Amino acid sequence: MLKVNDINVFYGRIQALRDVSFEVPDNKTVSLVGANGAGKSTLMMTLAGVLKSKTGSIEINGEALAKDANHVLGQGMALVPERRRLYANLTVYENLLMGAHLRKDKDGIRSDIKKMEEMFPILGERKKQYAGTLSGGEQQMLAIARGLMGRPKILLMDEPSLGLAPIVIQQVFDIIGELKKQGMTILLAEQNAFKALEISDYAFVLETGKITLQGTGKELLQDERVQQAYLGVKAK
Repeated sequence: MLKVNDINVFYGRIQALRDVSFEVPDNKTVSLVGANGAGKSTLMMTLAGVLKSKTGSIEINGEALAKDANHVLGQGMALVPERRRLYANLTVYENLLMGAHLRKDKDGIRSDIKKMEEMFPILGERKKQYAGTLSGGEQQMLAIARGLMGRPKILLMDEPSLGLAPIVIQQVFDIIGELKKQGMTILLAEQNAFKALEISDYAFVLETGKITLQGTGKELLQDERVQQAYLGVKAK
């Protein structure tokens, strides 16, 4: 589904990503875990077409990544961005429509909005409410639903648990689990390493812009280096 090969990304003279390579197979959930500042969001923004890599290549279904974000969406990849980034002055319903802005199938769009309201009942109840007035958890659900409205083949999720209460974090990961059961291909960047690894088929650890560890979610949960650095487990 997604193949990243030796990409290097810079902010001016500062290198944010260093020779990053990985793959996301179809119908799998893959996580990128790491501390704040490790480069996770930079990587996600690069995949979404917002930032450009100086070297290397990115392919979606065997095709080179498009040069702008709209064309990336057209290739089948949607980003649920860090901190939601909703249209605060638009209603819930209007935000969902924005997620489908490249689509022309009006009947399909209406059908998908109904599906989103079934998947996230609170959005149906609040569809005329401005997005900026929703709680943090409700905004995250809307951000996920907006991403799904583009009917992506792969869903990128950047720090979906950021700033949320523990009970809401669990709700968000329950939603991710349900999408996984439905066969959605997901790439998840997440500081909450335990939750991310628990749900992932495969995962990569990103440190200062480089991938330093990789393995199945279960393998990394049991790795002493991951436990000590990200799971709060003390060395024996």
